[in-house]
Amino acid sequence: MKVHPIDPSVSRFGLRVKKSNLDRWGVFALERIPAGRRVIEYGGERLTYRQARARFAKTWKPRGTNRFYFAKLDEKWVIDGAVGGTGAELINHSCEPNLSARRIRGHILYFSQRAIRAGEELTVDYKFSKTSPRVACRCGSKKCRGTINVS
Repeated sequence: MKVHPIDPSVSRFGLRVKKSNLDRWGVFALERIPAGRRVIEYGGERLTYRQARARFAKTWKPRGTNRFYFAKLDEKWVIDGAVGGTGAELINHSCEPNLSARRIRGHILYFSQRAIRAGEELTVDYKFSKTSPRVACRCGSKKCRGTINVS
């Protein structure tokens, strides 16, 4: 996946993609973001679950460095942020996030949970299923549960 800038048409605040201490690339606030505000939309190609499973099976490599940017929209649709994404797919996981996801009328929107300082990295709790393969967490927060999967 090519790292690209934030799509300004879906972002309400100045945001920038740059190297992250959490994992490879991250999204950072260029300005202060007040609590409770819509920040950015998670965008990309809409896939059915069947299409998403097929794409995963076709490109997944054991112990590979490949990454997937799938986000569950609802019981029928998945959004693949790696294809036509808005930059929100590069927001990293934290067990103590500053954003939360809301699914509203066919869109995944990220809202600030608290005020976010200029220069601060944006984070969201990925909440991977407890039945999914365990993925170690490196967020470093005091509330870190050690995995990005929910218990």
